[in-house]
Amino acid sequence: MRKLLLLAGCLLMSAVNLTAKPNAADYPLRVHVFGFNGTEHYHGQSLDQVDGDGRANLYENSDPKGFDFNYSCGSRLRVSAGFETYPARWKKPGQTLEILLPEFGKPNAVESCDLKVIMKDKAYFRRNGLLGEEPAAAFKEWMVKHKYDPEHGLNEPVKAQQDLPAATQPAAAAPNTQ
Repeated sequence: MRKLLLLAGCLLMSAVNLTAKPNAADYPLRVHVFGFNGTEHYHGQSLDQVDGDGRANLYENSDPKGFDFNYSCGSRLRVSAGFETYPARWKKPGQTLEILLPEFGKPNAVESCDLKVIMKDKAYFRRNGLLGEEPAAAFKEWMVKHKYDPEHGLNEPVKAQQDLPAATQPAAAAPNTQ
């Protein structure tokens, strides 16, 4: 009887663990997905799995790092809109990142997805619709200049003074002619 109760307790605990939702606080890193290719696999009429590859930036310790990845997820991956990022954490440092994807139509619901990564010393950026890459240090300078740090809630870059049109910049002090 004890063995049966112990087995039932173990099964109940594993069922609870399987249905437990990921806690966003456990995902301190941020990932910006720039692009991917994916193939959807269906079981009957239901989406079963999506797999493919892509390119993204990881923000860790306020530093940007580009990476290439392949993935296999239970739902569709989406390109990050604007400067949007996904919460992430290392599953295997330097090898596998786990990101949280929102479940559309279900407020506050998320699903995790594993990305197998190849880290780079460069960071990706999009300019005029084209994907480019630059040294991570140069991208970090841009982040500092524009007060952009998605790990710490600075999710939208701020226009730097020198980026504003001349008409909106403060007038230079007139030289003293006296």
